[in-house]
Amino acid sequence: MNLSDRITQLAEQHFDDLVAIRRHLHSHPELSFEEYETTIFIAQKLKDNGYDLEKITKTGGFIDIKGRNPDSKTIALRGDIDALPILEQNDVEYKSINEGKMHACGHDVHTTCLLGAVRILDELKGEFEGTVRCIFQPGEERLPGGASILIKNGVLKNPRVKKILGQHVMPLIDVGKVGFRSGLYMASADEIHIKVVGKGGHGAHPHQNIDPVVVAAQIITQLQTVVSRHSKPSIPSVVSIGKVIANGATNIIPNEVLMEGTFRTYDEEWRIRAHRLIEKICTDTAAMHGATCEAEVRKGYPFLKNDENLSINARMWAEEYLGAENVEDLEIWPAGEDFAYYSQEIPACFYRLGIRNTKRGITSMLHTPTFDIDEKALKVGSGLMAYLAIQELKSM
Repeated sequence: MNLSDRITQLAEQHFDDLVAIRRHLHSHPELSFEEYETTIFIAQKLKDNGYDLEKITKTGGFIDIKGRNPDSKTIALRGDIDALPILEQNDVEYKSINEGKMHACGHDVHTTCLLGAVRILDELKGEFEGTVRCIFQPGEERLPGGASILIKNGVLKNPRVKKILGQHVMPLIDVGKVGFRSGLYMASADEIHIKVVGKGGHGAHPHQNIDPVVVAAQIITQLQTVVSRHSKPSIPSVVSIGKVIANGATNIIPNEVLMEGTFRTYDEEWRIRAHRLIEKICTDTAAMHGATCEAEVRKGYPFLKNDENLSINARMWAEEYLGAENVEDLEIWPAGEDFAYYSQEIPACFYRLGIRNTKRGITSMLHTPTFDIDEKALKVGSGLMAYLAIQELKSM
């Protein structure tokens, strides 16, 4: 029996237990940097396999699975463990029991698949040389991002991790399939915070006031020129204002308007220049109308670039493991991911795991209260992670 078949068999063998693990995690979600019970649960599952979770932050941690000649080379697998502040609307037996918290981004799946990969790799550790570091990472959904903290605390050292693979669910891809993309994949994600201060008063006498609502509307319109008239067409960029608070009334012009939004792009030099431009547009537009404005762009996660060689290899091995018909090309995806911090340090590949099943009505997108998965993805994801890690170690 070849390696692919052996891993497929092991993934199938562990499938029922993986479903139970995922359902426990899904029903007990914890928010970023608060994953205390989740960490205890992960640690116990690892202990059942003879591994002690090494913690370098308050939650999460990592273990090393050592094959032959373990100091020769090290590759890492990453799974994030935190949930989102969303009230779940699914009517399932494993629905969240922590009201207002939900695994709506599939991190319960990522954790489960990594635990499954640990079992498979442990059973096959005599089949490969080197070490596989399995990282259970907290705080992906909240700045500054758990990845950045783990990196600062040495998660890529002792021994030095040379490459890293990350897997993320994708509701647009059918279960049983995966997706890859080389090069630029996910955008940097920065927060825009704006406060426009004018002079409020009666809505019937606007000439006596400085209307911050009108100023805010002008700012929103002018900010669209950041992309359309200042960025190179070859650099994808997005400016969106998603929150506007103007606590006036039908006959009241408020004193101030608060706004929040996001800026995303794929070029660090342009990113910095765009930050200054956004702030200048806000303050200058307000000044033109006699108002004042405080504008701040808070730097978030960097852009995510998949290493070309690693991604090409990973795609090739995914085709070996799943069949070429089950491996898709990904389009650029302007969401943000703190896995990007790893990609700034070492060669990285971040790929997508299909979870969609239209016939069963499993089609909800990430970060929605009805998000769910076809659980067959658990054996696909756990087996593929193990297969990619072993094959990459063999090639190093």
